[in-house]
Amino acid sequence: MNPTRTQPSFGGNAGMSSQYLEIRNLRVTFDGFTAVDGVDLTLFQGDLRFLIGPNGAGKTTLVDAVTGLVPATGSVTKSGVELLGQKVHKIARTGVGRTFQTASVFEELTVLQNLDIAAGAGRSALTMLRRRKTVLPHIEEALETIGLSHLRDRPAGILAHGQKQWLEIGMLLVQDADVLLLDEPVAGMSHDEREETGNLLRRIGAERTVVVVEHDMDFMRAFATSVTVLARGQVIADGSVEQIQADPMVQQVYLGTAAAVEASEEH
Repeated sequence: MNPTRTQPSFGGNAGMSSQYLEIRNLRVTFDGFTAVDGVDLTLFQGDLRFLIGPNGAGKTTLVDAVTGLVPATGSVTKSGVELLGQKVHKIARTGVGRTFQTASVFEELTVLQNLDIAAGAGRSALTMLRRRKTVLPHIEEALETIGLSHLRDRPAGILAHGQKQWLEIGMLLVQDADVLLLDEPVAGMSHDEREETGNLLRRIGAERTVVVVEHDMDFMRAFATSVTVLARGQVIADGSVEQIQADPMVQQVYLGTAAAVEASEEH
């Protein structure tokens, strides 16, 4: 880990050279039911954005639409390139990566082999699975970033729940993903694992666009630089953690007045 690396900040880096994801009038409809209803979002590099809302608010569906898993209308552009209508693998090649609530790793392969396969699109399976004499620099960096260097030769299947999530994030890093959409990354984790995951998100979030779909409000308060609240498929609030907690509509629709008051008293 590089201790001099900048921290994610509210609003992110809006400089001309930064990556961004722009969502305009995004709509997803299933059999007449509108799951995502005209969402507008602009996400900049360096902004650790949390996406929260009650069950059925459309959070995961929004991520599915951005990554090509469900059809949608509107526009999703990554630094000016339209993503809607493209195949899943083509969207991934633009640098948009996602994780799911259950980590998708090759459990019988080692940590290093998982990263090697993720990094090796286009290479033969034999080439990717051979035992390397040296580790490629970007894979070494990913191992250090996700904190699994000491477990590089262990099968992924024996990793703890949190470590599998970190490995999946590492698999996105070696693919040079600079927009990461993470679906409830700390679900089922211990307190220590949540802390480690939050610190990992800070490390990767300063140089990338990171969106975290989350239900854990304590985790959000501790690590988010900005928050978007969805309800009934629409954005009802957008801003810093403090602004979101003070928003009366958020208190009514999602946090509950008592929870919001308790949160404000903690700060």
